[in-house]
Amino acid sequence: METLRDVVVLIHLIGFAILFGSWAVEAFAKRYVPSRTMDYGLGISLVAGLALSAPWGLGDGELNYTKIGIKLVVLVVIGGLTGAGRSRAKKGTPMPAWTFWLIGALILLNAGLAVIW
Repeated sequence: METLRDVVVLIHLIGFAILFGSWAVEAFAKRYVPSRTMDYGLGISLVAGLALSAPWGLGDGELNYTKIGIKLVVLVVIGGLTGAGRSRAKKGTPMPAWTFWLIGALILLNAGLAVIW
């Protein structure tokens, strides 16, 4: 069971890497538009995170529901901001740069909560 948990943790980290990496590519290119790849990373992180937080014995013992809830809220906010940014891009109105940088900060916050908490 521990090996399965480790595989799910690896998938969760891959989702984070895809999300942050695609954000960094857009930031370095100074496009400030969320990409479709960010949505894929977000989805992978969400599904793997939910699998890790399910109460079927993959966790390290007692689940920290406060941490899980906060990380889920941050992930939903990231998803909302990326969705709004992509919607605005389709309409031809650019996303404010501060919103794009906020997405990056929230991605790092979510990773920091996972590691430090």
